[in-house]
Order: sequence, then C-alpha cells, then structure tokens
Amino acid sequence: MKAKSLQLKNFRNYSELELSLSPNINVLLGENAQGKTNIAEALYYAAMGRSHRTTTDSDLIAWDASEARLHLLFERLDVDNTLEFQFQRGKRRIMRKNGEIIKTKELFGTFNAVLFSPEDLFLIKGAPSERRRFLDSELSQASPAYGHELMRYARILMQRNNLLKKIKERRAKKDMLLLWDGQLAESAARIVEKRFLAVKKLNMLANLMQRRISAGKENLSLSYELYGCAEEPPCVTSGLIPWYNKKLEESRELDILRGSTSVGPQRDDILLKVNGINLRSFGSQGQQRTGVLALKLSELEFLRSETGEYPILLLDDVMSELDRTRRERLMEFISKERIQTLITATDEAYLPMKITGNIFHVVSGKVSKKKGMT
Repeated sequence: MKAKSLQLKNFRNYSELELSLSPNINVLLGENAQGKTNIAEALYYAAMGRSHRTTTDSDLIAWDASEARLHLLFERLDVDNTLEFQFQRGKRRIMRKNGEIIKTKELFGTFNAVLFSPEDLFLIKGAPSERRRFLDSELSQASPAYGHELMRYARILMQRNNLLKKIKERRAKKDMLLLWDGQLAESAARIVEKRFLAVKKLNMLANLMQRRISAGKENLSLSYELYGCAEEPPCVTSGLIPWYNKKLEESRELDILRGSTSVGPQRDDILLKVNGINLRSFGSQGQQRTGVLALKLSELEFLRSETGEYPILLLDDVMSELDRTRRERLMEFISKERIQTLITATDEAYLPMKITGNIFHVVSGKVSKKKGMT
C-alpha cells in the first residue's frame, strides 16, 4: 500500500496543498507549529476516519473558512484508489471512495496507516484505554468486520447504560435488562475472541522486534487481561458468552447503582513484561521506549500478515524522542522492508542514515521540496 498524492484545501493551516509522495521515505522538516503534523494527521484521518488530535471534525477546518477538503490518491494491491473527505461547519462530513459516497463502516480497512507520535511513548505506562485503542485501531484496519462489531458494541453499551440510569430513577423495570444483556454478551465475546488471537500473534512479533532493538538482551511478552477473570482465557470451558451473561447478572445491582456497565471489553487491558518483569510498573524508561517501538513495528508486521501489504508508517516528531541506537534500528527496519514512511522533524540531524526518498521544508503551511536522497 502506497500513498501517491495528498491534496488539502482549508485543512488546518493549509489553504491549498498538493503533495506528491515518494513510495519510500518522505521527510517533512520545519520548526514547530508550521504544519508538519497536520499532514500526518490528514493521512491518519484517511485511514481511521478520525483525527488522533481532536474528536471534532470542525477543528480541522481553517479558522477563516467554512469548509475543508482532504483528497488522497493511493495504491492498494497495484490498483489506484481515491478517498475524499469534505467538512462543513455545523454539518456532517461527506466521505467518498473512488467517487462514491460511503458510510463510516465502509471506510474500515480501505487505507491503512500506523502512527507513531510522542504520545505513544505513554502507551505502556499510560491508562488501559490507550492500549485498548492501540489494539482496536490495528484490528479495525485488518478486519472491517471487527470495526463494525466495535460500533455495534458501543451502541448496545450506550443503550444498556441509559436503561440502567432509568432503572435507578425507577422509570424502567429491571427485567428489561435481559434483552440488552444477551446482546452485550454476544458482541463482547466476538470482540474479545478477536483481541485474544491478535495479542497472541503480537506477542510473537513484538518479542522478535524487542530482541532486535535490544541486541538480543530483552524478551517482551504480551498477554490479554480479561477484566474480572483471574484464570487463563477463555476463563470457563463453556465459553465467553455464558461467562459474560453470568458476570452481567452478578454485577446487575452494582451497575444499577452506578448507572454504568462494569463488565465488558471496555474494561480489559494488555499486560506487557520484559524478561518476566511488569514493564509498566518496573521497566526502566529505556525499556519502556524500546517496548513501544517494538509494539509499533509489530503492528506493521501484523497488518502486513493480515492484509498482504505494509501500511504507511507515520513518524510524527518521534525521532527526537528516541536515542541514536533506537533511531538507527528503526530506520534500518524501514529501509530493509521498503515501508513507505512519512517523518516529521525539526532537524535533519535526527535522521541517522541516508535515505531514499524526498525531503520537504514546511513553513507556515507552505511545503517546498528540498531534494531527494539516495
């Protein structure tokens, strides 16, 4: 998969942009607040249908404009495709794939990208929601059906939580929960089964990457932690659906009191260990950063194995956060595997080796090509 060209109109600080991308490495150099990250954000948005920086699409529109446009030409399995997004203040976005209007669920898996930003350095020591988001993002790109199931689960969860609040206020009866509990258990089981399989595969891939980055000194292991289950998955021999139904029944009174659901994949986590030690609690800063890098590289390999192609890699201002050794290992991997990569940086010195591709300068929403490097 390769992004060939990107067009932006009134997107963030770009009034007009037409950018042709190298199939190899593309470097965006410039001071902070010039618009480098906005380009990475646009490519990420094309993949995920959302920004990693805001939950409001109107934030993407230039402050002095009423609408914005994002157009991407990309190649997938040797076939050219287009994605277009139109944003208008006060209105819902319009998405088109190859000229045809599509819904959000039809976007999943169309164009794949992996983003690595400074915020991802908190992936290991941050909240469980960060690790769930990492896993869900990866699975949604690899399997559109998983993305659809996530949306279905979110709707069921919202309906059940609304009902719990009504029951607490004595505006609904408890037995009405049975309908939603059955649907929630079924959807939760589908999601968790997919997550278990993905973490099992990531466990192998991430460990290979960790050993490569640490010169064979560290072993990284990943395991899926099912909230409320102290045993090995799937917790009970009868399966996840009966287990969830039982847990929902046991927590019913507490859920009513709180007005929210305390059981489900929205409470799960991923446990990471290096050489058998909990990486989040006891890992050094260096080990944690190596672990995050290993996770991101394993994400690339996972998507390639699931889709047949590497996704585009977006390295947004992350080179300055890695020491020289980790930068070199990262660039060696990218170059060897010929992964199309977009790198944003403030200084060319953060590039540890010569690259094949393009270097651009970004100044106040204007992009100019500097030179190619071989």
